[in-house]
Amino acid sequence: MTALNWNSRQLTHGWQRGVTAFFHGLGMSEADFDKPQVGIGVPLLEGNLCNQHAYALGSKVAEGCRAAGLLGFPFGTPAVSDNLTQGLEGGGASLVSRNLIANSAECVVSAHCYDAMVGLHHCDKNGPGFAMALARMNYPGLILSGGSIQPGCHQGRSVTILDVYDSQAAASVGAIPQAEADEIRRVACPGPGGCGIAASFNTWGLAMEAIGLMPPQSSSIPAIDPAKQADCLNAGQLIRGMLERNIRARDILTRQAFDNAAATIAAAGGSTNAVLHLLALAREAQVDFTLKDLQLILKRTPVLCSFAPRGTKTMVDLHNVGGTSVLLKHLIRAGLIDGSCLTVTGRSISENVANAPLAPARAPTLRWSGEGPGVRGSSANDATSITNSESLFAPVDAPFKPFADMQVCFGNLAPDGIVFKVSSLSEPRFRGPAICFQSGRDVSEAVEQRRIRPGHVIVLRYQGPVAAGMPEVVLAASALSVPELNGKVALISDTRVSGISHGAIGVHCAPEAAVGGPIALVHDGDEISFDLMPGTITLHVPDEELNRRRQQWQPPTIKHARGYLADFAATVAQANHGCVSRAFHSHLD
Repeated sequence: MTALNWNSRQLTHGWQRGVTAFFHGLGMSEADFDKPQVGIGVPLLEGNLCNQHAYALGSKVAEGCRAAGLLGFPFGTPAVSDNLTQGLEGGGASLVSRNLIANSAECVVSAHCYDAMVGLHHCDKNGPGFAMALARMNYPGLILSGGSIQPGCHQGRSVTILDVYDSQAAASVGAIPQAEADEIRRVACPGPGGCGIAASFNTWGLAMEAIGLMPPQSSSIPAIDPAKQADCLNAGQLIRGMLERNIRARDILTRQAFDNAAATIAAAGGSTNAVLHLLALAREAQVDFTLKDLQLILKRTPVLCSFAPRGTKTMVDLHNVGGTSVLLKHLIRAGLIDGSCLTVTGRSISENVANAPLAPARAPTLRWSGEGPGVRGSSANDATSITNSESLFAPVDAPFKPFADMQVCFGNLAPDGIVFKVSSLSEPRFRGPAICFQSGRDVSEAVEQRRIRPGHVIVLRYQGPVAAGMPEVVLAASALSVPELNGKVALISDTRVSGISHGAIGVHCAPEAAVGGPIALVHDGDEISFDLMPGTITLHVPDEELNRRRQQWQPPTIKHARGYLADFAATVAQANHGCVSRAFHSHLD
């Protein structure tokens, strides 16, 4: 049997006995030197609601480790708020922070010879970074969710951060009074916790439970619920069990586990950011899992949940009907995920959810009536809306939609792939003339100036990982949700959008413009089309003309003003590889 302190013993009982003087200074006894040591990754950023309570939860995890006969040591990592940095210089720091968290956690945990790691998932890039570190090191460990924020209340109805962005966009074109939009802004985020809809934070939580790296129910327990404290306290016993069974991260992160995670985010109507993170995690876990594999899963997986932004429900609603175990049980019964996969409990997913209640699924009151997705809220496409405000779940034989909102396309505009999330088109295809931009703010201003018209394909480029750190452009995406454009335009970009975005959006276009991807060759007025079901995207320009443009194209001079961004850009792989480090994964192009 492998010693529980398999790694820390080289420090506590190693040849350099003098180093243990520091441990005595921490109050440890000689007997403590035989206890396993656990690094607890805490993304510290008390100026962000998502992370406001991270230090307190990290302390609870340490307390639970002590109760389980382990020594838990919290350590801090960088954290960047996607919301607070939107549209500003800091937007380029968001994805960078994921890789920094992965490197920081790997650095601290491996350098200090810890035997296991717990990573706290509070904001969009926290959990992915810690998961990447676990997979890279292949240590025992798990990810815990910091929990969702509660919805706010405006005029008797629940509101979230999604309503803030949508109402501000509506006010900018005179659709609602600015005073009303500002009132929603003041009440939508009433306390600590990650964004409560199926945005990037919660999509990753669902993915981690489905993949087996997060304890049951952790993703759905709200931040302020007393059960979140118990969730953190229980982590110590789970880690001890993993050490006793010698369960390592890669024992859990199998190819089938990745299929489970992909199917779960598809069925939940989740965020495109999870695609990027799953690809990165697969690279770190040395699992062969690509955009082509995701494409097949997304095509065959129906949407069974009405989380916002495609519907109206939040993670608090999921918690109130029994939590994420209810969702996973629903997916297992539907044959969409494999319940035999191993999890951090030492049991299978099926065993974890055996006692969960059945999902209270009801067929949508407005059925999907064509090939296209439905629409959240009111629009010209309400006749085809599949949003059901009465139920969080749909039965598998009457889904909200028979295929995922997210789809992957390949073609001459995106040879290495582009990820679409479409929630406001009456058909899963689109064709129109391009109108090109190089910043999200320019897109927002063009909407206000009525320069973007129905039928346009908005091309937002030179915002990819090398060019700009791949910031989220939620403000631009929200601007396109105004009534006269919602469902009547498409956005294509080499950057990312937030999980709170909705509309017809294609992102992560690879290769990006800055490295000479075809998206750099698009001119205003060029026809662009995509068709989600065959998974194709086409720039309708003759090859001869594209070759001529390529010969004339000059790579931009990129000089990053920040060191962290320069380091990231110098080593980052393209989006189809999850934007991992080419310096570490040297085989990637």
